[in-house]
Amino acid sequence: MFASQTRLCEPPAFLQVRDVYARPYDEDYPVICFDEKPYQLLDERTEPIPMKEGQPVRYDNEYERMGTCCIFVTTEPLKGRHYAMAKQRRTAIDYAHYLDWLANESPYKNAKKIILVQDNLNTHNTASLYKAFPAERAREIVRKFEFHYTPRHGSWLNIAEIAISILQKQCIARRIADIETLNKELAAWETDNNANCKSIRWQFTAEKARVRLRSLYPVF
Repeated sequence: MFASQTRLCEPPAFLQVRDVYARPYDEDYPVICFDEKPYQLLDERTEPIPMKEGQPVRYDNEYERMGTCCIFVTTEPLKGRHYAMAKQRRTAIDYAHYLDWLANESPYKNAKKIILVQDNLNTHNTASLYKAFPAERAREIVRKFEFHYTPRHGSWLNIAEIAISILQKQCIARRIADIETLNKELAAWETDNNANCKSIRWQFTAEKARVRLRSLYPVF
């Protein structure tokens, strides 16, 4: 009985995420959303027909599969900044090195703490850092973050999915043959977007949550 009552007193994951999104902007404690997107590398089998007056570039419907990779995407909703980086895999080690980049090399390296929202993928935990780095280094990186997780089957609460949708439409909805070219395209997209930052207005308010997700709210 006591354990059940304790669980009822703990706010559900979606409430924690919602409250994080409601925080005012603080440069020292930026709210960052992170997600990953698998990507299929494709090459042309036939040289495209160049664009000419009255006709766009034309591509053959056949293509060559060149393997897969994973695009790591972070977005800062209140500032409209997006960052994307392609890696060969999506292992715990890759995740750990991306967090190391966020903590020590990214534009957030001077923040006192990075408030990170992410889903519950099995590699998205502090254990990944201890797999990738010596314990002392891993602890330093962990201390730089405050982790918040979207609920199971609730990854749509991750605003990084909005950034991935924008990325898909503006940059990667085409055939790219290798990860080097992909990273160059991602860097160009990132630079262009961050030069014209547009904040993301999260409209799933507390009032809407109480109506649409009323079954998930704790009952006292």
